[in-house]
This record gives sequence, structure tokens and C-alpha cells, in this order.
Amino acid sequence: MSSDTLTLKVEFGGGLELLFSNKRIRDVTIPAFVPGDSSVPSPESESIQPTSLKQADVTFLLHYLREKHLTDRPELFMEKDTVRPGILVLINDTDWELEGEGDYVLKDKDEIVLISTLHGG
Repeated sequence: MSSDTLTLKVEFGGGLELLFSNKRIRDVTIPAFVPGDSSVPSPESESIQPTSLKQADVTFLLHYLREKHLTDRPELFMEKDTVRPGILVLINDTDWELEGEGDYVLKDKDEIVLISTLHGG
């Protein structure tokens, strides 16, 4: 790991893995500093101005997962800038509501678990 990237373990459960190529666990490497608006830069995009950077947070990770790993039905994963209601997010086994939700600044080797609690009926 270099100081300009973070390696995270992301796990999906409760059926959410079906939207991510049926892969329950992913090791994800993201930049340590990301655009201030949490957008995921494309390889063709212009370089990011240093003043527009922030430390990578869970909001960026959600956008990154949607843009780079989601293979089906994005509306079932995110609503606006956060996960849809009914998706439980754990950061290192702690409910993300206790960690600041999307504002939680990620650290190398963090474990993020996303579990859908919604069931058809």
C-alpha cells in the first residue's frame, strides 16, 4: 500500500451481492484523496486541482462502488448521495450512524459491510 491509496475490504450481504456480480467480498483500492464532490474521476478526466481534494470518505466509496463495481439496478443500491433506506452499513463492525455515516474518513484496511435488510413481500 502506498500512502496515496487505501486498500479496503468491502462485503455485501442480504442479496445486495447480486447487484455486484454475485461477488460477496471485494478488496478495493481507492485514492486516499478524492474530489471534494465525491465524484469518481475517469482516466480521461483532467487532473484534479489540489484545492478541490478531500480525504476519501464513505460517501466517495459508495460512488466508487456504484461507478466501478455495480453491475445491475443502481436504483436498488443508492438514492441521491447515500445508500437506499433498508441497507445497513457497518464500518469495522460498527453501525455507520455511530461513525458519522458518509462523512467517516476511511483508513487503510477498514472493513465496510453493506447488507440489504429489504425482503420482497
